[in-house]
Amino acid sequence: MADQLSNGRSFRTFNVLDDFNREGLGIEVDISLPSERVTRALDRIIEWRGKPRKIRCDNGPENISGTLRCWAEKRGIQLDYIQPGKPQQNAYVERYNRTARHEWLEMNQFVTIEEAQLTATQWLWIYNNKRPSMAIGGITPVMKLREAGKLKLSTASSY
Repeated sequence: MADQLSNGRSFRTFNVLDDFNREGLGIEVDISLPSERVTRALDRIIEWRGKPRKIRCDNGPENISGTLRCWAEKRGIQLDYIQPGKPQQNAYVERYNRTARHEWLEMNQFVTIEEAQLTATQWLWIYNNKRPSMAIGGITPVMKLREAGKLKLSTASSY
């Protein structure tokens, strides 16, 4: 996604969502998000949550780069690209992005990129831990994970 600081300077976000429980696994926010930054963010998520079998992504330049393809190949992760112009093939992420835009980006006027990064982290915690999702039965993403036995209570409380 993209937005602007109060001075008009554009910034981008890289959002990672778990399809299973609709949990936001990360939001990277910066003026530029090249593929090297994307792979670093994915490495941090993998350290925390483990390696996925595949990652579904759109056809943005950072996603179709040789850097990301090489990164995925070295880790044995399949990249599953949606068809260009078919965002419905990534419906969970599109819905999540709409929620992030409405509840986070449109509700704030950011002066600095650091402010946008901080509020992204705060919003993501609320989204995962406090905001029920009708798509997963009216519970939070963290509750869904706990219900599935994939998250211990002590881990959930340490965020």
